[in-house]
Amino acid sequence: MQYVIVGNGVAAIGAIEGIRRRDRENPITVISAEPYLAYGRPLIANFLRGALSKDLLLLREESFYEKNNVKLLLGRKAVRLDEDKRELSLENGDSVPFDKLLVATGGKPFVPPIVGLGDNYHTFTTLKDARGLEEMSRTVKVALVIGGGLIGLKAAESLHDRGLRIHVVELADRILSASFDEVAGRIIYNRLNQVGIGLHLKNTVEEVISGREWIIGARLKSGEMVECQGVVVAIGVVPDLELLKDSGITCNRGVVVDDFLETNIEGVYSAGDVAETKDMLLGEKRVTPIWPNAYSQGLLAGQNMAGAQKSYEGSIAMNSIAFYGIPTISMGITNPPADGPYRIRSVVNEERSVYRKLVFQDEYLKGAVLVGKIERAGLLTGFIKKHIAVREYEDALMKDELTLTDFPKNVRQEILYSD
Repeated sequence: MQYVIVGNGVAAIGAIEGIRRRDRENPITVISAEPYLAYGRPLIANFLRGALSKDLLLLREESFYEKNNVKLLLGRKAVRLDEDKRELSLENGDSVPFDKLLVATGGKPFVPPIVGLGDNYHTFTTLKDARGLEEMSRTVKVALVIGGGLIGLKAAESLHDRGLRIHVVELADRILSASFDEVAGRIIYNRLNQVGIGLHLKNTVEEVISGREWIIGARLKSGEMVECQGVVVAIGVVPDLELLKDSGITCNRGVVVDDFLETNIEGVYSAGDVAETKDMLLGEKRVTPIWPNAYSQGLLAGQNMAGAQKSYEGSIAMNSIAFYGIPTISMGITNPPADGPYRIRSVVNEERSVYRKLVFQDEYLKGAVLVGKIERAGLLTGFIKKHIAVREYEDALMKDELTLTDFPKNVRQEILYSD
């Protein structure tokens, strides 16, 4: 039996550990276009800021691979999948046979066509990107970040901390529009303004302007000219489906998988940011590029590759991030439609940068946004994932200092011990 994993992120780590729960003998091969051991991509902002060394980014030590009989092919890009021959072709002409395959290629930055941009830009999703921005920060005084979502704002914050003046351009009428609501976005907007990061909302870059050798500025849709010497494109990430373009594997926005995370080709699985998996709240399949989900999907896919038949319970959208001392968490359904079957309870103190919003449907908690005070957010996640009726506990759930003792024994047991 030959297990092969394409990609070496957190989904791959989960898959290795999943396989080894059931099969300690058969070899595993991991193929990755990146030359690094698996590292925590959410931590690259700390690396760019200078607050974290490369070694502390690693998810597992090198000995992890040796102990688990894993052959690493790092810096080697898989370019073609032949499902009939059951082999992968690598960019250098080598081929790697497989019996069971996991496609865990993750996501790649979306870069729109912008006049004058060419190749004169950076992205911010990999350690290589962070190193590129670190190098840029040594010669650039002003940087323009295109995109006011999670990735763009962490790039902006990290570069600002390195002494650059930063402009952020966002097409929507608020920052963090995909992950948080208007109130949460406004609190973070005010904090970023306070530290001196320029934010241009309801706007976009129409042209990047270069001098003889380097960028000198950008023209916005509003007509405003923004001085800058460097550009970071952080509009969003899309599943990396390049390997599968000539294969028979069914893809939609991402790789389509069943409840066992197997594709339409027997023995070929997918997990992480490239896969379309079940959303436990919406009841539909979608790409949910969240780090903990990637690990849990990889873990389950690995077990199923090794002979288990475990069904994936589904993902929920979740983000946890801090901006200049303000921690935030969003989970589940955070921006429900006004005409939908949802009820919202919230409390906000913008002067203290504190906000708590809970979204309910019938008796159940379906989503939450927390800003400033996020302690015990894990309890809210438990209520959502385990579909526990909370109607009579709603007042307790609205408390900042929420604890398990706010709930009766049977509820505590369900949160802590149920599968």
